[in-house]
Amino acid sequence: MPVKKDDSFAAVQKQLQRIVGMLNLEPEVYEILKEPKRVVVVSIPVEMDDGSVKTFIGYRSQHNNVLGPYKGGIRFHPDVYFEEVKALSVWMTMKCAVVGSPFGGGKGGITVDPRKMSQRELEKLARGYVRAVANNIGSEKDIPAPDVYTNAQIMAWMADEYSKVKGYNDLGVVTGKPLNMGGSVGRNEATASGVMITIREAADAIGLKLSEAKVAVQGYGNAGSILATLIDGHGSSIVAVSDSSGAAYNPLGMDPKELLQHKKETGSVINFPGSQTLSTDEFFAVDCDILVPAALENQINEERAATIKAKIVAEAANGPTTPDADEVLTEKGILLIPDILCNAGGVTVSYFEWVQNNYSYYWTAEEVAERLENTMVCSFKEVYNLYTDQCKCQTEPVSMRDGAYMLAVTRLADAMRVRGWLGHP
Repeated sequence: MPVKKDDSFAAVQKQLQRIVGMLNLEPEVYEILKEPKRVVVVSIPVEMDDGSVKTFIGYRSQHNNVLGPYKGGIRFHPDVYFEEVKALSVWMTMKCAVVGSPFGGGKGGITVDPRKMSQRELEKLARGYVRAVANNIGSEKDIPAPDVYTNAQIMAWMADEYSKVKGYNDLGVVTGKPLNMGGSVGRNEATASGVMITIREAADAIGLKLSEAKVAVQGYGNAGSILATLIDGHGSSIVAVSDSSGAAYNPLGMDPKELLQHKKETGSVINFPGSQTLSTDEFFAVDCDILVPAALENQINEERAATIKAKIVAEAANGPTTPDADEVLTEKGILLIPDILCNAGGVTVSYFEWVQNNYSYYWTAEEVAERLENTMVCSFKEVYNLYTDQCKCQTEPVSMRDGAYMLAVTRLADAMRVRGWLGHP
C-alpha cells in the first residue's frame, strides 16, 4: 500500500485531536499543538569535488517550546520533505514530554543522498546548513542532534561552524558530538539502550522470557545493530534482520556482530551465511516474539500488520506504524511500545550531554547509564499504567500509544496553562 508523503503529519494531527478529546482538554490545546510554530526552509549551495555547484534544500521545523528549547535531530536522506520534518518535530515534542526532558520538539533535514557524496562535500553541506539556520538555533533556543545518516563527525562540523558564525565557542548548540568536543559517554548507543530497557520492561509486563524470545529487527544501522547486540546479550535469538536491500532470515538465530561485519563488507545483510533472503513483506510475517522496526516512517501498514506474529512491537524508528496498522495491532492484542517512549533514550542522553556542556562537568559511563535506566523505567511504568487504566474504563480498544500521548499532552497542557498560553475562563 503506497503511503502519501503527507500522511505522517496528518496522522499525528488526528492522534493529537483524539487525545485532547479523550482528556477533555481545552480546544486551544489542539489548536496550539496542531502546527509547528516555525518551519525554516533554506537552500544550500555546495561546491562539489568536480568543481560544479549543486544546491540542496534543507529544513528545520520548530514545533513547540512550552517546556524548553527546541530539540531534535537532523537527517540527511534523499526522501526528506517538508511534511515529514513537521511530523517528526511533533513527535519530538511528545517524546520529550513523555520522559520529562525540559525540551520542546524540533527536527531538521536535508534532501540529499549522503552515500553519493565525499567527506569533503558532506562537510561543506553540514557547514552550509548551519550558516543558513544560525539565527534559528542555539544552546538556549534550538539544539540539533544526529539522525538518519548523520553522526558525531557531522555534529562536530556543525558545532564548529556555529561557533565561527557567533564568534565564540558554543559547543552545546548540538548534541551527539565526539567525546573530545563535549560529547557524552553513552550517547552513541543511547537510543538502542533505551529501546532495550523498554523491551525488557514490556516483556516482564506480559510474562515473556527474553532468554527464550525470537527477535526480528528491521533496519540495521546504528540503533538496529546495537540493539541486536544488546538483546542477544539477554539470551534472545536474532532470527531476522532487514535493510533497504532485503532481509536475512534464519530460524535458528544469527550472530548480530557477524551480521554487522557482513553488512560492512558487502553493503547489505542479505546473503549472510546460513540465512535465506526474504522480501520486506515476508520479513514482517516471520515467526518471532519481538519485532523492532528501526528504519523509517510508515513501514508497518495495514496489510503488513495483519501478518505480524510478534507479541511485542518496539518502535525504535520514528513513526514506523500507520494509523490503520495501529488499529490492527491493537485488535490482535499485540503490545506496541510507541516511538515517543521506546526510542526516547537518544533525546534523554542528549539532555544529559546538554547539561554537562552547560556545567563543563562530565559524568562517568556508569552515571549516564544509571540516569538513563531510571528515566526509561519510570517513563515506561507511567505510560503502561495509563494504558492499563484506560483499558479498564474505555469502551473502545486503546493502545500504549494512547497512554504515551495522554501523558505527554497532559504535561504540555499543564505547562501551557501556567504560562498563560490558553487564555482565561
